[in-house]
Amino acid sequence: MEVAQQEIAVEPKKKETVNVSGSVALLEALIAEGTETIFGYPGGAIMPIYDALYDYNDKLNHVLVRHEQGGIHAGQGYARTSGRVGVVFATSGPGATNLITGLADAQIDSTPLVCITGQVFAHLLGTDAFQETDVINITTPVTKWNYQVTDANEIPEVIAKAFYIAKSGRPGPVLIDITKNAQIQKFDFEGYTPCNHIRSYRPKPIVRHTYIEQAAELINNAKKPFILWGQGVILGSAEQEFKTFVEKSGIPAAWTILGAGAIPTDHPLNVGMLGMHGNYGPNVLTNECDVLIAIGMRFDDRVTGRLDKYAKQAQVIHLDIDPAEIDKNVKSTVPVWGDCKETIPMLTKLVEQKQHTEWVNLFYDYASKEVEAVIHQELNPGTGEMTMGEVINQLNEITKGEAVIVTDVGQHQMVACRYAKLNKTRSNVTSGGLGTMGFALPAAIGAKFGAQDRTVVAIIGDGGFQMTLQELGTIMQSGVDVKIVILNNRFLGMVRQWQELFNERRYSFVDIQSPDFVAVAAAYRIAGKCINERDELVPALTEMLNHKGSFLLEVMVTKENNVFPMVPQGCSVSEIRLK
Repeated sequence: MEVAQQEIAVEPKKKETVNVSGSVALLEALIAEGTETIFGYPGGAIMPIYDALYDYNDKLNHVLVRHEQGGIHAGQGYARTSGRVGVVFATSGPGATNLITGLADAQIDSTPLVCITGQVFAHLLGTDAFQETDVINITTPVTKWNYQVTDANEIPEVIAKAFYIAKSGRPGPVLIDITKNAQIQKFDFEGYTPCNHIRSYRPKPIVRHTYIEQAAELINNAKKPFILWGQGVILGSAEQEFKTFVEKSGIPAAWTILGAGAIPTDHPLNVGMLGMHGNYGPNVLTNECDVLIAIGMRFDDRVTGRLDKYAKQAQVIHLDIDPAEIDKNVKSTVPVWGDCKETIPMLTKLVEQKQHTEWVNLFYDYASKEVEAVIHQELNPGTGEMTMGEVINQLNEITKGEAVIVTDVGQHQMVACRYAKLNKTRSNVTSGGLGTMGFALPAAIGAKFGAQDRTVVAIIGDGGFQMTLQELGTIMQSGVDVKIVILNNRFLGMVRQWQELFNERRYSFVDIQSPDFVAVAAAYRIAGKCINERDELVPALTEMLNHKGSFLLEVMVTKENNVFPMVPQGCSVSEIRLK
């Protein structure tokens, strides 16, 4: 007789738990996310996290910065060269508020960060306790998402969401504020599960194939098509897909400063830089093309000039992952929402193989005019004081375009972005949308931690360097190898240029005095040199690049040199001035 098999109820296996503090749970979450380096500065409200970090020295590398703003800029540099999420620690009150500039910078430049701030005990919130600030409301306008943790049980899920939000879709900075009681509180930690979905959050828009087809038809029928690309190509890791699209379509392409390096500078269809101090041809011919294809860029005012005179003759195709950018500044004929790593290949498949030889040659003709009027003299002055351009040109010759170039903000930034040769992606690190002076030195530190096998050169003005020079202490203590070039023109150069051109040379508070930068570097045990003569330049650059460890090279350049071409504020891009 057959006996029926008895059904046995099997209870689901319970997850193993371990009783840990919120601080330990946070560090375990960071490790699970692949975090290797943290930039931070301790303080009272975040002390429990730092106490837990003491036992994680073999798993997490913490870089002690000299100011919280330096920490967040370092996190930005790390994210920009590595393609990973930068992680920053700061304490409450002034520690947290010192992150604001970096958060705003990262928000506008779409840089993925997770910033962890300590906060006073939950029962003290709202009492104006020592070093208490309402960091959530303060940072809401400059973060992609923020959240205050008051219970340790929330930490694993909140950190998972933080990383997912920071790096998905259009990247950006996230801030998590953790009260001191939540850092200390013990709870049953069941392990960490990364997040890959949040209800109601759709980081990648649904691609509408109809728009892809419409865009391809416009491109195939175009006589004078023109591609503008931005950092979205790099953030989407779509450099190869983009290069394939450019080469198949045969369309000339120009870049925003954050998009630089997505395809090599010397690619025959790379026709230069857009914007206020961009190249002559790309600006003028924007107002002559018949189809404008914008990829991963947001049509900011420094690119467009006067919107009412911008590319009015063109049909506009706009590819972007953020639907909010479509039609925000420039009305599109065909909006293509989606991740460009997906949308570009779909478009490439439908576009015809072409060579727009006559149209591309027109860009070359404008380039020749610009070389004659501006570039030759800037890169090869021959006599007189050294120019910023010739320093960048000689740096190109020695590095062969293989270095990571980190720039601060000002004339030197525009010169470096115009003339630096970039053979690889993620080679241009600068503050684009916010224009933050003081960005370069700490960002270069982070950039080197994010790309340890590459040479990192920071190009900085004498004004911007003095805003964050305390981070030389971070270099000294961490031993990071950063090459620093200060282009010293004894002025706040960009403001001076505007005062010369538009305020009748009324130089109001732009004549800045500086310390002996080489002596300052020596105080931090960093090698350095200052040069004044042209024949010293190549030997000094070579010495700097061959030096083992960080090196500061100060180059005295001409005081009143201006950056041209230039689109004056309030003018059309076709009104660009060569002098």
